[in-house]
Amino acid sequence: MILKGFLCISILAVASPASAAEDFIEGVYLQSEDLCAQARKDTLQALIDAGNIVLSARGLQSVEYDCEFLQMTKATLSPSWAVTAICQEPGHVFPDVLSVTQMNAKQIDLVSVRPADDESEASGNSGSYFLCDGVALP
Repeated sequence: MILKGFLCISILAVASPASAAEDFIEGVYLQSEDLCAQARKDTLQALIDAGNIVLSARGLQSVEYDCEFLQMTKATLSPSWAVTAICQEPGHVFPDVLSVTQMNAKQIDLVSVRPADDESEASGNSGSYFLCDGVALP
């Protein structure tokens, strides 16, 4: 079932116009506004090294983990995109399909079709991310 959904979204993404990626998210996002303040005070690289996940138009990035966004297809009726990604962690590469929704000017919510592997990984690739004004990728 997941493979069928992945194939449908992949076909839609290939058929979509190139402009779909042009209006995709901009900036750097972290999982809380407190982390944004810490990134402005310290450095974003220090937060990445501590295991925090960073969201940008390129994908998700953390120490020893990343998801590269490959194709973004914009929804017509909501401020959302269907995104295909290739994710990597040590010794493991896997595909993912996510919805990326602009909740407001400062918050983006991700929902992944890939469930978390275990209970310690509460949300896998899903969750809320907050725009960090004044923070740039390393």
